[in-house]
Amino acid sequence: GVAVTWERSLLASQGYRVRLIPLGMFAWELLSPSKKTCSCTPAKIKDCVLGFFPILQWLPKYKLREDLLGDVMSGVIVGVLLVPQSIAYSLLAGLEPIYGLYTSFFSCIIYCIFGTSRHISVSIFGVVCLMVGQVVDREVERAGFDLDPVLSVLGGDRNSTRNGTEPLCDKSCYAMAVAATMTFISGVYQVRVGFVSVYLSDSLLSGFVTGASFTVLTSQVKYLLGLDIPRSGGIGSLVTTWINILRNIHRTNICDLITSFLCFLVLIPAKELNERFKSKLKAPIPVELFVVVAATLASHFGKLRENYGSSVSGHIPTGFLPPRPPDWSLIPNVALDAIPIAVIGFAITVSLSEMFAKKHGYTVRANQEMYAIGFCNIIPSFFHCFTTSAALAKTLVKESTGCRTQMSGLVTSLVILLVLLVIAPLFYSLKVDTVIWGVTMVATALISTEIGLLVGVCFSMLCVIFRTQRPEAPLLGWVAESETYESLSAYKNLQTKPGVVVFRFEAPLYYINKECFKSTLYKQTGVNPVWVKAARKKAEKRMLKEKEAGSGDKQSSIPVDLGLEPVGFHTIVIDCCAVQFLDTAGIRTLQEVCKDYGDIDVLVLLAQCNPSVRSSLLRGELFKEGEEHLLFHSVHQAVDFALGTRGHGASRN
Repeated sequence: GVAVTWERSLLASQGYRVRLIPLGMFAWELLSPSKKTCSCTPAKIKDCVLGFFPILQWLPKYKLREDLLGDVMSGVIVGVLLVPQSIAYSLLAGLEPIYGLYTSFFSCIIYCIFGTSRHISVSIFGVVCLMVGQVVDREVERAGFDLDPVLSVLGGDRNSTRNGTEPLCDKSCYAMAVAATMTFISGVYQVRVGFVSVYLSDSLLSGFVTGASFTVLTSQVKYLLGLDIPRSGGIGSLVTTWINILRNIHRTNICDLITSFLCFLVLIPAKELNERFKSKLKAPIPVELFVVVAATLASHFGKLRENYGSSVSGHIPTGFLPPRPPDWSLIPNVALDAIPIAVIGFAITVSLSEMFAKKHGYTVRANQEMYAIGFCNIIPSFFHCFTTSAALAKTLVKESTGCRTQMSGLVTSLVILLVLLVIAPLFYSLKVDTVIWGVTMVATALISTEIGLLVGVCFSMLCVIFRTQRPEAPLLGWVAESETYESLSAYKNLQTKPGVVVFRFEAPLYYINKECFKSTLYKQTGVNPVWVKAARKKAEKRMLKEKEAGSGDKQSSIPVDLGLEPVGFHTIVIDCCAVQFLDTAGIRTLQEVCKDYGDIDVLVLLAQCNPSVRSSLLRGELFKEGEEHLLFHSVHQAVDFALGTRGHGASRN
């Protein structure tokens, strides 16, 4: 109190007016701005969510008439160009081609959700692939695998072990585990410490990319010449690679050399023509795609691999693999290697984003780009993908072909998705759902929301009808030491019970597919009871004619089925677990099947019917009164019943 009084007197003597404020009021004035900043209101929550998910801001404001055509055109063209590049860059990273397609697909979708740049293309970047490939090669060699070219090990040894104890997948699978783990760590770095990239100047990045381009070019020379030499990594890898190339130059595959020369003969002039006439062309000509298609057809029909030993990328499967987390035990091995990959990837992404935003008059948020590119690596690392960043060449193509918004990235991902699923069976469930989504989206966007919804509903109903019209209907086999029966065509090492055939129809049984049910059952069992009955009647008539012609009592005592092939089984068990419902036509079909097979002494049993189907069967009088026990709760129970009651008949057959 004395000190305050003295200070107040001193200030007053110098002409200052002093007003004492109570301590509580002073604390309130200090805390008021903090409370205003830290308060949680609905408006602030909304701003936070919209800021973290930019797609929620631009998608509701999307201008269909102005932006859709440019986005679709640029998205399709970039997607078409990404397919061959994804395959090539996967090999550069030491991985199978399919993983490049996975990476491009997921990165396009995720950046569309989190990114703020309308023009950049986030996908596979050659320099980053090269850095990933060097780490993959090192870890694969440490694990005890030989550093053979990736094209020759796609089959691999699936009984490999690491450190002699833990069983692992083959070399290709282990390489993907290394790449996915490093991708996850790179994404974490980009989300947490992306600010480090501000210390990388433009000249530094330009020099790094140019120097790395020489390494990328050098790594591809052995594929152009068809040389089988190991990949080089570490310090001086560029020099080591050229030394190995020159030492093995006499082993050049002439077929690969000619193929490479012809590709260059087409690609280089086409690139120059696209550049020269880009102002007159609505879109650049995708010569790369034509070259890939032509080379693939020439390799397949010319049998270049069989006749000349030409290298091929190998089998590229369709569809998606189940998600798989990164190998956490590999984090200590790749944590340091992920730092430069994360920094370079983020720096290139932010640089391209700001450059194109400035050119087209909008702004990007560097902090949000940090999250976007980080999630483009963290999330896909669980889906067999490797590190991505913005790619300059594809970004230039995207911008030059009329890209207006991030919607172009979604179109690109759809193109890649179609490539991934193009050879899948026609009614594979994921493909059907994708087609339904695409038809509904296009109809809604191009026609109107009401008509688009109607088109989607009608198309969905047609898909359901088509899928149930000719469903899967396999024969089943017994899993040893269990009560389980699975498809003989889908699983190996299954057993069959003598004299018993187990058949599963994987759809409702109604008027549309009743004929398919009967024909498939006859085909799978190899016995059409109608034909068997007709053959027996024909044999009976022949016997009667011979008897009437006086062929003698000896021949008249010959069994009726003499000369006919034995049926080979005495019971058919129909697994109805996938039959959701029956209509009148379906019940009548089952009655006909039971009667026809019964006429040739083959018993038909039904198993695993749901309550609705059981009720329909009983109302339809498929079984006589007291025969409800022939509707079995499981396939195993029905098979045991057949073996117990008719097993002796099987031995006579």
